[in-house]
Amino acid sequence: MSSEPRVELVADPLVRGAWFVRIGGIDQSWVDPGDPTRLEFDYMARLGAHIDAHGTPGERLRTVHVGGAGMSLARYIAATRPRSPQIVLEPDVALTEQVRATIGLPREYGIKVRAIDGRGGLAQLRADYADLVILDAYANGQVPAELVTVECFEAIARVLLADGALGANLVDQRPFGWTRRVMAGLTRTFTHVGLSAEPVVFKGRRFGNLIAAASRVPLPVEALARSAATSAFPYRLVDGAELTSFIAGAVPFTDADTAPSPPRDHWHTWR
Repeated sequence: MSSEPRVELVADPLVRGAWFVRIGGIDQSWVDPGDPTRLEFDYMARLGAHIDAHGTPGERLRTVHVGGAGMSLARYIAATRPRSPQIVLEPDVALTEQVRATIGLPREYGIKVRAIDGRGGLAQLRADYADLVILDAYANGQVPAELVTVECFEAIARVLLADGALGANLVDQRPFGWTRRVMAGLTRTFTHVGLSAEPVVFKGRRFGNLIAAASRVPLPVEALARSAATSAFPYRLVDGAELTSFIAGAVPFTDADTAPSPPRDHWHTWR
């Protein structure tokens, strides 16, 4: 019997033509091929806000996605930043084939999917290649341990242009011991770092998604704060002294000492 989690593409009963990508019983992507600008999951909308705030609206963004699933964010960039070169690092060949066959992935989007894991794929890319790196990867419902180490963040920094940025989807629950270590690693590698989540997650009322952002140049904090306040699911952005207090001396993960994100049975992203 296979130990691989079951992959299902499930039609959304409420939105005609839209699909959930469900892996191991967890909804990991939501895709509306008729309207790729619609980011139904709240954490994807937050990553979308980071994408929108980077550079000049409408201009091309050379983007690397670590993790693909339904490729919702790659489709979003293709729609909002036409002709953007994009590479998706997705090792699950069967999943990619299912997505192409059932949902589709128009060739004109310019999205190139490489069947390789994140660390291996990053190592193959040239230095100063990307404007953005989006880290949104799961294995058995957890963020893989090898993607949250100082060595991985250094590999991402090498691939990014001097003014490039990383957006990463993390999952955790208060007291955020795992996330604090991830953020400590980011602050060791990047000069400017931020973290956002819904108030109910920060307060420990439920397990949930936290979005980390990092760059060697100042983050567009004002634009992100406006997006946070006007979001359908308002969230809070933490940076500066408040983030330093949040990290509070946590030790960064390294390749010799790391762990995947905490598990939670039957958790899923709420919309």
